[in-house]
Amino acid sequence: MEASLNDIDDMIVHEKMQAALEYQNEAWADGMADGIEPEIIADAAIAHALRETIRLHGENSAEALLDSLRDRMLAGEFSANRTLQ
Repeated sequence: MEASLNDIDDMIVHEKMQAALEYQNEAWADGMADGIEPEIIADAAIAHALRETIRLHGENSAEALLDSLRDRMLAGEFSANRTLQ
């Protein structure tokens, strides 16, 4: 059975997300190696992401993103000790 265009699009987005996470991990490791505290790296990453989201999509989209992230955080999605079932 051939993958539908939506399935292919989803796979491409997933692969891009994985590559982006690898870039982020490398940047994080470089910052840590240079003696930058994790809290400062995290704050800079979040601020940059919000600026780019606002630049590309506007403040309403940024607010929606923050709402979504808050819900996901409260659901435990980002917890280090999260267990998948």
